[in-house]
Amino acid sequence: MKCRDAEFPDHFDGKCFYNPEASPKRGFLDLIKWKLTSRAEPSPGFVSDVEPSKPPARVSGSELRSTLVNHSTVLLQVDGLNILTDPIWSEQASPLSWIGPRRKRDAGVLFGDLPPIDLVLPSHNHYDHLDLPTLRTLSGRGPCTYVVPSGCARLLNKEHLGPVHELDWGDSVELPGVKVSSVPARHFSSRSLLDYNRTLWCGYMLDIAARLIYFARDTAFGAHFEQIRNQFGPPDLAFLPIGAYQPRCFMSPVHMGPDEAVRAHRIVQTKISIAIHHGTFQLADEAIDTPQRELAACAAGEAFRVLRNGEYLTLS
Repeated sequence: MKCRDAEFPDHFDGKCFYNPEASPKRGFLDLIKWKLTSRAEPSPGFVSDVEPSKPPARVSGSELRSTLVNHSTVLLQVDGLNILTDPIWSEQASPLSWIGPRRKRDAGVLFGDLPPIDLVLPSHNHYDHLDLPTLRTLSGRGPCTYVVPSGCARLLNKEHLGPVHELDWGDSVELPGVKVSSVPARHFSSRSLLDYNRTLWCGYMLDIAARLIYFARDTAFGAHFEQIRNQFGPPDLAFLPIGAYQPRCFMSPVHMGPDEAVRAHRIVQTKISIAIHHGTFQLADEAIDTPQRELAACAAGEAFRVLRNGEYLTLS
């Protein structure tokens, strides 16, 4: 059953969602200026350094196993539950085969080695986070439940995926073994030129096996980190994005840089953070491995881990 656990600032004007107290969105002319005035760091066409891992079918008890599959796709296993975030196994994060970002690294878990999935948590409707080809293939492996931000259920229902629970910021849903709460993020949504911000974007807080786990997903830096910590308390584990941040003049309203991710890590007071949204698709001007190098430089002494695709972290 869905319930309202927290009141966050207004973020819907009756037609579109928006970021409270955020700088104005970047428009088409800003995009053209970015592409004409900046030059992306060179990156290899493909990096063949992934050694796929094979997760167990289930993890019992309070042991928590987090496997970075790729990009923002994390397999979370605890107390017999298998949870997958923003799953993408496609070669391209795009609706079209001839345009859009192509993967530069393989997924760290082969799709055939994926255990049964109980719960899927897409954070917003961008193609690198809500990949319908992957979701269709997942549905063919067995039933699973989806939790999505406001407005996204319609897309999954059209694909006959479900059951689907749709949450606004501050809403939560109690599912077997886990409570999922939707929390603010500072980002945007669109899958075409005609649906800008018609659906919501969010992070998630999971209350599972006496642990709090925070998935920040795509977000710029903002006051919402303190709001989330004040509402839920410090999490045991946080997943914070570190990529797609250059040039800052264009990307700062929607994506954090590594230095801001460290600030967010400190504000939410998490025991340990894991970096996501890096290393697989080059979505901005920084090279594919620049985010993790910059994070290492600014997170010295912090409990902030960078995992390779397929690498996992276990908490007892």
